[in-house]
Amino acid sequence: MVVIEPVESNSIGEKVENTNEKVLPKTKPPVVKRDESTTTSSPAASSSSSSAARIVEESASHGNTAVGDASDGFETASEADLNDDEDDLVGEEQRREEAEKEEAKEGNREEGLVGSKERDNDQHQEQQVDLNQEQIIEKALAEANDAKLEGNTLFKDGQYEEALSKYDIALQAVSSIPESVELRSVCHANRAACYSKMKKFEDTIKECTKALELNASYIKVLLRRAEAHEMLEHFEEAIADITKVLEVDPSHDQARRQIVRLKPLADEKREKMKEEMIGKLKEMGNSLLGRFGMSVDNFKAVKDPNTGSYSVSFQR
Repeated sequence: MVVIEPVESNSIGEKVENTNEKVLPKTKPPVVKRDESTTTSSPAASSSSSSAARIVEESASHGNTAVGDASDGFETASEADLNDDEDDLVGEEQRREEAEKEEAKEGNREEGLVGSKERDNDQHQEQQVDLNQEQIIEKALAEANDAKLEGNTLFKDGQYEEALSKYDIALQAVSSIPESVELRSVCHANRAACYSKMKKFEDTIKECTKALELNASYIKVLLRRAEAHEMLEHFEEAIADITKVLEVDPSHDQARRQIVRLKPLADEKREKMKEEMIGKLKEMGNSLLGRFGMSVDNFKAVKDPNTGSYSVSFQR
């Protein structure tokens, strides 16, 4: 416990209230003694002690206030700094996001430009391919047509084998070109004409059939195939081709004359075929009936003039 002893002065009731007040020379500074025991002070000592206590408390109060103000100022400054740091972080994050968005937009623009360039390149390549394809087709058609013309010249000169070779070259040049349907049909027809001149009617029929597969209403080829069928005695087939010609052109005079001439030939051949068939049947019947002592002569076939059918009767 700290005890402040009273100081002798000229006036007993005088007390110190201001640390800046001048002190008389005779006044001695108070002696501070540390006493472990509890003592009782006089009223003047109590008053001086109270004054000193108030001074200490006020000093402490002022010190605390200063400290508190300084502490409050530090905390406020720290919070402001934190807020500024947070604002900086938020701002930096926003700037980063905006930068990423700009980069994404720029990337999209670049991708769009690249995609556009690629599409333009693809279109250009497709156009180039189409152009090249057209040039290839035109070149092939020109080569085929030249070969066909050479074949025609050879045909007129009677060089049928050589003409066949030229027509074959023309066909191979345009074999896979859809635009060459008419040209191929003509080449097959010309080859049929060559075979017809060479009396190779089976080959004539084959080439005519190929030409008609490309052009079913090719009248000239239908007539040539009909002629080849007639030379091979295929009268029914020849009539069928002539009938098709008349379906395409009912007023075709050559076809009308030809069909009139072919019908009797077809009937005659039909009767001849029947007789040949009956003769074969007789031979077969005799070989079977001979085992029983009979022959087909025991059977008589009579034709009905009204229906054209036959009736068979047995005779001994």
